[in-house]
Amino acid sequence: MRQLRLIALLVGAALACSLAGPVRAQQAAIVDTDFVVAAAARGAILWDVRSEEDYKKGHIPGAITIDDPQTQLRDSKTEDYLPVPQLEKILGEAGIDLGKEIVVYGAKALPSAYFAYQTLRYLGAASAHIYHGGIDDWRAAGKAISTERSTLPAVAVGARLNPSLLVSTQDVVASLERKDAQIVDARTAREFSGDDIRALRGGHIPGAVNIPYESNWVDPDTPRKLQRRLVNNKDGMSLKERGALQQLYAALDPQKETIVYCQSGARASETATVLQELGFRNVRIYDSSWLGYGNDFTAPVANVSYFNVGRVNGLLNQLQGRVDALEAELEALKAQVGKK
Repeated sequence: MRQLRLIALLVGAALACSLAGPVRAQQAAIVDTDFVVAAAARGAILWDVRSEEDYKKGHIPGAITIDDPQTQLRDSKTEDYLPVPQLEKILGEAGIDLGKEIVVYGAKALPSAYFAYQTLRYLGAASAHIYHGGIDDWRAAGKAISTERSTLPAVAVGARLNPSLLVSTQDVVASLERKDAQIVDARTAREFSGDDIRALRGGHIPGAVNIPYESNWVDPDTPRKLQRRLVNNKDGMSLKERGALQQLYAALDPQKETIVYCQSGARASETATVLQELGFRNVRIYDSSWLGYGNDFTAPVANVSYFNVGRVNGLLNQLQGRVDALEAELEALKAQVGKK
């Protein structure tokens, strides 16, 4: 009997380890400063996704850049991904080898860093991580900063696509008909309600739950406080503790398919990564997001509103009138100074 119990315990432990394995792998996605230091020491690729200008001002030593991935890897009109061969070419020329360990970072909590991370996952990167604290946490830790441009040898990139990570407009509409997915809208409350219109139509996908991506942070109001100089650092943009994040998404089922969207996929990528870290099993990103959905008049919309071209033109005309008046005042002042 003892032997049987021992065998049962060993089998149970083995099963627990096998089940825990994927969770541990997911939890390694969002990493901290110490992890980045160790990763750099073992030769990981560091990908700085900030603008070229910000990169030049200072970056983690050895980090490479291709400028903002949201502009470099997407079609400028639709904001959808460029064809895969073009993505392979861009990453390959930058030396971003999908077979190596890659750490992506930007400014703290920058959505485009999460977009780049999820892009790597979509293309089949073997080992990708996202440094949420980014250059801000790096500086705060007193780590070295470089202003010298770093480059890597070009490589041949052969993507191994993970198509299950992304969904299309047709997929979203089909899921609405089947009623088999939960949908998270990571935009602002005003975008969700249709008051802030950023496509031909405003509103939201029927049945979606609005949880702005900033809700993942300790203090979602930090950007406004920084702008008003109420705080002097980005500490409030750190991710909440795991328990608080679980509470934030407590109404969702971790076992159910979860579709996340925003305006064009970047903010959704941040929320999707957090959900994956929490153990949600089937998280998918609607890459076209509201830009694609709101412009597709065959797709059903809740709280629908419409882009008012006449009103916008009126506001532009008012603005132009003010600019003309200011220019006239400036010329008058110049004339007065000239007479003196």
